[in-house]
Amino acid sequence: MGILDTLHVSLPPSITSMTKGEMEERVMEIKQMMGSRLFIPGHHYQKDEVIQFADAVGDSLQLAQVSAENKEAEYIVFCGVHFMAETADMLTSPEQTVILPDMRAGCSMADMADIFQTEKAWRKLTEMFGDGILPLTYVNSTAAIKSFVGKYGGATVTSSNAHKMVEWALGEKERILFLPDQHLGRNTAADLGIALDDMAVFDPATNDLVYDGDMENIKVILWKGHCSVHENFTVQNIENVRMHHPDMRVIVHPECRREVVEQSDYNGSTKYIIDMIERAPSGSSWAIGTEMNLVKRLIAGHPDKHIESLNPYMCPCLTMNRIDLPHLLWALERVVADDPVNVIRVDPSITTEAVKALDRMLNRA
Repeated sequence: MGILDTLHVSLPPSITSMTKGEMEERVMEIKQMMGSRLFIPGHHYQKDEVIQFADAVGDSLQLAQVSAENKEAEYIVFCGVHFMAETADMLTSPEQTVILPDMRAGCSMADMADIFQTEKAWRKLTEMFGDGILPLTYVNSTAAIKSFVGKYGGATVTSSNAHKMVEWALGEKERILFLPDQHLGRNTAADLGIALDDMAVFDPATNDLVYDGDMENIKVILWKGHCSVHENFTVQNIENVRMHHPDMRVIVHPECRREVVEQSDYNGSTKYIIDMIERAPSGSSWAIGTEMNLVKRLIAGHPDKHIESLNPYMCPCLTMNRIDLPHLLWALERVVADDPVNVIRVDPSITTEAVKALDRMLNRA
């Protein structure tokens, strides 16, 4: 079955006719039946109905690494989004099969860095600046973009190690191109003391570099991309918290806009946010600016603390939520039937260069 088929597939009546309890019971039955042959990694942003069956819970790169370390699993049913499953496929052995329960589970941010636009942009930028640019890409990017970065000597970054990787890159070249999230790139560079005036934005829609000053001053070129969830947290959200809950601390993800990060009390990766809440004293109050499924899970897991979403009207990540209990069960049933669906296979030529980008990060972070 091809990608176009699986994007529009209807689940069979044998699954859609089941109750939630029946589906949960069947998933557990399959897990017990397959044992170590099956591994289910689940991203922090997944629904509770899915995350309850995860063998490991974490961020995207962490889950790909854990999958790669698991040499026993024949099938890795990745409960996340497409780029995460791609990374898992690239880091695991050819004998292992990576499956995404619903092929519609993509990432709008990753999709904002199209390989054809990126190659076109690179030609323009190298005409302007010569070979003095090093590309970096957030791991929230397609395999093709990771491969592009690897080909030109760059590396991947995570929200946890972005500071270290940007420092490394600027030690290698005079300028960096940061893909695909402009906000993480801007926040990281600003934290390292780079002036906002020394950052430009590249707009792939127009193939133009947006900058008003002297081009020689540019240190960081930010791709015009963003996370559709984190960009929706605003300064007004923080002002509302300060007005109604003056003792509440605000913690946000660095994928948020610069002005939001500047006005928050803390900012950091998903792991940083989770660790901060876990270490926080009982009775403390927190407004969290990140994905709603995770916020709800933190609220449920810490009843001794007052926790709210920074934006109470925020929706969960819509593409991440494509993975639900019926699709998980469907994927597992197809594995049991020895007819797996939604298998993720990255072309070996793309994998070779992409792994270089990943290794450059892993060897330094």
